[in-house]
Amino acid sequence: MLDVLFLVAQAYLAVIGLYQFSLSLFGLVRKRKTVEHPPRKSFAVLVAAHNEEAVIGALVENLLKLNYPRELYDIFVICDNCTDRTADIVRSYPGVCAMERRDPYRRGKGYAIEWMLKQLWNMPREYDAVVMFDADNLVDPDFLRHMNNDLCEGHKVIQGYLDTKNPHDSWITAAYGITYWFCNRMWQLPRKQLGMANFLGGTGMCFDAALLKEMGWGATSLVEDLEFSVRCIRRGINPVLNYDAKVYDEKPLTLMASARQRLRWMQGHFTVARRYFFSLLWSGLKERSAAKLDTAIYTITVYHVLLGALLTCILWIDQLRPEPALDSLYAHLPWWVTSAVIFFSCVQFPVAMVLEGVRSWKMYAMLLLFPVFLLTWWPITIYAFFTQNNRNWSHTRHTRVLRLEELRGRQA
Repeated sequence: MLDVLFLVAQAYLAVIGLYQFSLSLFGLVRKRKTVEHPPRKSFAVLVAAHNEEAVIGALVENLLKLNYPRELYDIFVICDNCTDRTADIVRSYPGVCAMERRDPYRRGKGYAIEWMLKQLWNMPREYDAVVMFDADNLVDPDFLRHMNNDLCEGHKVIQGYLDTKNPHDSWITAAYGITYWFCNRMWQLPRKQLGMANFLGGTGMCFDAALLKEMGWGATSLVEDLEFSVRCIRRGINPVLNYDAKVYDEKPLTLMASARQRLRWMQGHFTVARRYFFSLLWSGLKERSAAKLDTAIYTITVYHVLLGALLTCILWIDQLRPEPALDSLYAHLPWWVTSAVIFFSCVQFPVAMVLEGVRSWKMYAMLLLFPVFLLTWWPITIYAFFTQNNRNWSHTRHTRVLRLEELRGRQA
């Protein structure tokens, strides 16, 4: 019986892996279709910041130079429970609003956004859309122009292309860079091209203001981006990816800082899976909605990682015994199937990097350490499972000060 259960669990994970691999094939060729609209939409640009005096100036300067009519967008920096000079630095830039919030009990980005939106709806000026960034970001100068195009085409929720601004800083930031390039190309792009729902990434997000006012934010979990994505998809509003609207995010330099950040993500992911999986699954089956079914599967990705980690560890331990007792699915498959699985599992990452135009040989060399980064997800996910009810928000300290001009120079 134990063997049967073990094989069934392995087969289930194999089916999920095959499903995702099949989707990724639709990202190998990118369909380019852009309809240009004159600047019409007005934007409230919100920046979430908690003790970000080191990096906030670079982002504000970046936002003030966007290739979009200045009269069509206003910048609001949410100085959330700041104890440093973040607000003072923001106020030093003419026309930029420092919105100071003090609430020691309701801490975290989700609560800060919810508070800011209430302030925004009470202001005399009304905006067509709301855009959200993190304080450590850098933004492509044409970002608002791309958002304007999508809004004019009728889209209500738009996610920009997420990239890293410091992939060369350490092997950890390189691993994040590889992950982002892979996810953009092999996860997000296929879903866009198949007309399915994309997933919000926490920054570089654009929302139709009327929709946001109607729905309310209401996403206060540790992964407010995923939670809001699911709420939209349940309503039949699929977030869409804009591949040209790039946002560069700062990533932690050390394994410990990265582990803390990813622990928060996985704890929040367990919460979203628990709240929304069954309702999404049922709704997707009833409506025959590929987008809802796909999102339901995505919400329980965290359980797939957990199950995969546990099965692999158990199998490895069993293999150390003089007479292994457990059966492996791959023992029942032809050798070439196992070889193909290993080959495609490895090659998909460099293929994504090539397709994304990564030219640095150092980034390709970092692929040798990338499996170590992937393995670190296992203990993080297992620990997150047992601490998933912990809703304490942990701040990731940002110190990497880059201007967009410097970033462009590094990429050239």
